[in-house]
Amino acid sequence: MDDTKKMLRTIINGQSLMKSELLGKIDNLDKKIDGVKEDLSTEIKGVEKRLTERIDKLGKSLAYLEDDAPTREEFDGLTSRVVKIEHKVASA
Repeated sequence: MDDTKKMLRTIINGQSLMKSELLGKIDNLDKKIDGVKEDLSTEIKGVEKRLTERIDKLGKSLAYLEDDAPTREEFDGLTSRVVKIEHKVASA
């Protein structure tokens, strides 16, 4: 019976050792994953900031272009102005 108890105790100790090793490795993986997660969060925030700044710049440019563009009435009036100028040039 002592031999059986020794074998059983050896098996149990081996399993306990393996379990503690596995738990240690799992903890290390958790730490690595947390580090990668933080790095990704930082990178995503940086990309988001750059994209937001770029979109803001494009929006400002679009607003300035819209302010400089002629209105429908002004555009329609250009035809008559061009015709008048053509007549003046042709008559001269």
